[in-house]
Amino acid sequence: MTEHVKIEIAEGVMTLTLQRPEKKNALTGAMYDALSDALKEAEAETSVRVVLFQGEGDSFTAGNDLADFASQARGESAVDSPAHRFIETISKASKPLVAAVQGNAVGVGTTMLLHCDLVYLADNAKLITPFVNLALVPEAASSWLLPLRIGHARAYAMFALGEPMDAAAALASGLANAVVPQGELRKRAHDAALALTKRPAGSLSLTKKLMRDHQRIAAQIAEEGQLFKERLKTPEAREAFAAFAERRPPDFSKVA
Repeated sequence: MTEHVKIEIAEGVMTLTLQRPEKKNALTGAMYDALSDALKEAEAETSVRVVLFQGEGDSFTAGNDLADFASQARGESAVDSPAHRFIETISKASKPLVAAVQGNAVGVGTTMLLHCDLVYLADNAKLITPFVNLALVPEAASSWLLPLRIGHARAYAMFALGEPMDAAAALASGLANAVVPQGELRKRAHDAALALTKRPAGSLSLTKKLMRDHQRIAAQIAEEGQLFKERLKTPEAREAFAAFAERRPPDFSKVA
């Protein structure tokens, strides 16, 4: 476990709070492991009926800690990161998942929402998927799920151009259930989670199963994961992470 993920269980709701606000809740390997372990516990514990994700500070999460990606790109650490385990775990969750998102939700901060059943956004939320900017590819089956949800054109712009999607557009696109003032966000999401605890757990689980093509999702995650690993080893990825560290625009023309 890690001090950067707070785990609370009350009234049938397991609340997972990202607590690294000084780093915009950027996810480390230890944080991914804590989230995966908590989701596994939620699946096994009958007293847990719903899981709620939220983040401290002004951002939901800045996504994967880029220091980890940069280390993998330089060959200094294993490419099989805890991030992939988290992606696989959240994609297989049978219990309802609710998310409360404020500020930026970057990378996996957006793609994980495609595996949540109810998503509530603060009015300052922005969904950002800058995988191509980092010379990588989408993950968490988002290369299939996002176009399925919002259409190819908007999904491609988010992936290829790194265009953010604000809260109002996310609501209109079907990526969120509601947009609320930031001060009301946690209560709105928690109230929804509590409402789900009053529904029959078996029916909720089967409804979720019927609404998701688990085989297709697993296959897409596997294909994305393999390509992601390969991309991390490329000169383009090394240039992207070096440019980020040096606070300069990347120049892919010399490494393409």
